[in-house]
This record gives sequence, structure tokens and C-alpha cells, in this order.
Amino acid sequence: MGLFSFIKNAGKKLGIGGDDDAPDVEAVKKELASHDLGTDKVDVTVVEDKIVLTGTVKDQSIFEKAVIAVGNTLGISQVEASELKVAESASETPAAAKTPVFYTVKKGDNLWKIAETQYGKGKGAKNTAIFDANRPMLTHPDKIYPGQVLRIPDLEQA
Repeated sequence: MGLFSFIKNAGKKLGIGGDDDAPDVEAVKKELASHDLGTDKVDVTVVEDKIVLTGTVKDQSIFEKAVIAVGNTLGISQVEASELKVAESASETPAAAKTPVFYTVKKGDNLWKIAETQYGKGKGAKNTAIFDANRPMLTHPDKIYPGQVLRIPDLEQA
């Protein structure tokens, strides 16, 4: 789990720069904090059009949400998270971290279509799992846009 790609000219605009300008580090930190994910132990660095996340998060879900929260930012093409660690619970046996599954929204997509693409024909009703996995960044199931990157949860964990 290290480098994640995003579409540079799609996403939420932070700050006052032009469309291709990367936002400043304070704007990105503020955006990440606004989602109240529990990322208070995460440090953010902006290097050109790449965001570097370091520190520790509570679980895999927060790791993935932190990546998409900052990656879905106008002017950002990559998120480097190789130094962002998932804390292990003392009661759990250490397990290999799962590679996150992300999906880039295409023109004409909706969550039902994405669920059928990711989970198989006839599984469109699982779109609620995708919506829930992307809260609080998604506020409504119909408010997705081309170029946006979404988390696709494992149905066993959703």
C-alpha cells in the first residue's frame, strides 16, 4: 500500500489557486480534519501535485478514507501513503493489511452500476455498502462525479 493515483483536474477545489495548482498543505490538512475521521495522528505534506501522508490511523477503513479524502482534491494526481500505518489492536493477531480497492467514477456511472461492476450482475442493491464506505466524503448517493475515486468495501466487511 503505497502510491495511489487520482485525476488531477477532478475533485474538490481547496484554496485560491488555478485549476491545475496543487492546494497548500494547510488547506489539505483542514480538508482532512473536516471529515472527522480520527486522523489527528496523520501528518500531511504536499510535494507539487502529490500528497504524502505519514503517521498512524486506527484501522484500514480510516486509512482508505484518508487517502480518498485528500486524493479527491483538484490539483492532486497522487497520494503517497507508504508511511501511513494502521494501528494493530492488542487483541488481534497481526494480519497483512489488505490492498484497498478503489474505483474511479466514469461519465454515466451511478452507485448501482458501480456495485454491479464491482460485485457482479444482480448485486446493484449493494450500492448502499459503497455509499456507507465513502461517508462522510459522500453526502448523498446521487452526488458522485466523473474522476472521483471511491472506496469499494469487501462485502464480508461491509
